[in-house]
Amino acid sequence: MEQRAVTAGVIVIDKPEVASSAGMCRLVKGRLRAGGAPKSVKVGHGGTLDPMATGVVVILVGKATKLCDVVMAGEKRYLAGVDLSAFTASDDRETEREPVEVATPPTLDAVRAAVEGFVGAIDQKPPAHSAIWIDGKRSYKLARKGQAVEMEARRVDVHAIRVLAYEWPMVTLDIRCGKGVYIRSIARDLGLALGTGGTLAWLRRTQVGRWTIKDAVSPEGLPKRIDPWDGTGAVIRPVSIEEPVEG
Repeated sequence: MEQRAVTAGVIVIDKPEVASSAGMCRLVKGRLRAGGAPKSVKVGHGGTLDPMATGVVVILVGKATKLCDVVMAGEKRYLAGVDLSAFTASDDRETEREPVEVATPPTLDAVRAAVEGFVGAIDQKPPAHSAIWIDGKRSYKLARKGQAVEMEARRVDVHAIRVLAYEWPMVTLDIRCGKGVYIRSIARDLGLALGTGGTLAWLRRTQVGRWTIKDAVSPEGLPKRIDPWDGTGAVIRPVSIEEPVEG
């Protein structure tokens, strides 16, 4: 007997801190299975989000998993808190702080001017603590062993950055960017440009392509059983796999 096709669509999750994007996929798959989906039901995501970050993770269900690359290519938007008083090995608060003495903190105008230098097509060096492959190994695994990791700069697109708030040593940024941008690198490089420290203190993704945080549901808000054939958009938002969805 031919199995009924699962609805091709997305579920937008507001990922909590510590949880992984892969963990959100497992959660959704478990709820789909509880709702009657076959064990083979396909579930993926349209772009990972670091465990320390919160916010939008687009979960792809059924044939919509074919759209992974398309969703990942869509514009991302983030709210980011940058601590200018220290650097860290990972460029975020996951590793030990290395305080930087700053005799005179930069002015708001200086911060705004420095931020403008990271808008447009820029060459960005990824953090050593990242999932990039180097000689067959993930760079973060090499970095955690204390090995020197030389990361090559990559051309990425940052569409806009706004300074929302500044009270030394914290800066809050609203960032819109394309695929492959490391917000941790922006935090680090902002500090280097200002002659201060620069590490990512917190991060919240508010948008991936057409989907925003307003579309998202928390893990606690997901039904215990998700109907895998419900095409009404109550939980799974149907998408056409023939049309672009990143805009």
